[in-house]
Amino acid sequence: MPGALLQGLGKWWRRYKYRFVPWIALNLGRNPRTLRYVPVELKDKIISDEYVLETLLRLFRALFINDFYKQSDVLTVLPEPVQSQYHDLLSVRHPRGSPPEYRHHGSHIVKPEEILYETLGFSVACTTSSLVSAGRGVFVSRGSAPKGTVVSMYPGTVYQKYEPIFFQSIGNPFIFRCLDGILIDGNNRGISRVVYRSCTGRDRLGPLQTSDCTWLTADAQNPLAVGQYVNNCSNGPPTSATRSWTCPRPSRWS
Repeated sequence: MPGALLQGLGKWWRRYKYRFVPWIALNLGRNPRTLRYVPVELKDKIISDEYVLETLLRLFRALFINDFYKQSDVLTVLPEPVQSQYHDLLSVRHPRGSPPEYRHHGSHIVKPEEILYETLGFSVACTTSSLVSAGRGVFVSRGSAPKGTVVSMYPGTVYQKYEPIFFQSIGNPFIFRCLDGILIDGNNRGISRVVYRSCTGRDRLGPLQTSDCTWLTADAQNPLAVGQYVNNCSNGPPTSATRSWTCPRPSRWS
């Protein structure tokens, strides 16, 4: 029995150590896997920043308009040119109702995943895999996503490479390390959850939220905020990820 337990712990550690920040720091020069080496013939960025921005703006505009009756207070503090753009978009989509009238019609609100499908032609869902012991993963639940399409964002607290993340990394399989050394903690539980909520409250500008906390709940308003559950089963370089622009940077801890 003790031998089986030790063998199980050893197997778990061999998988987990690549996400344990202190171990990564001590072994950067000794293990190629910690360096995330990308062969010359491969490009880490397979789609342009302009395409990513255009895709996200299309989706977020559609989400904003769909939830307009809740967003009207936010709209009033935006510059006049920005307000006029959203009012123009709303009048095109709902020509029979003005924005003030529309805000009272909650029955028109559809689920974020439906907006994703209507805007980009597909929707994604995070659910348990049908494969034994495969855990949770992200699947295209409706429509199709062509190669090179933005299919998810990696939500979480963004840490600069010089900022401490020791305690958050313990037992945390959701630490994502980017090529530039930036770390993203996409865990929605424990101390990671507390840190994210703390940063959200700190950086809030009156009625304007600088980050989205709904991905911490079962009712996520951003249907793409499932990147932390995307699995990469290839033996090559890890799949590329776009850092979530809705994530606050944590305070520096002494």
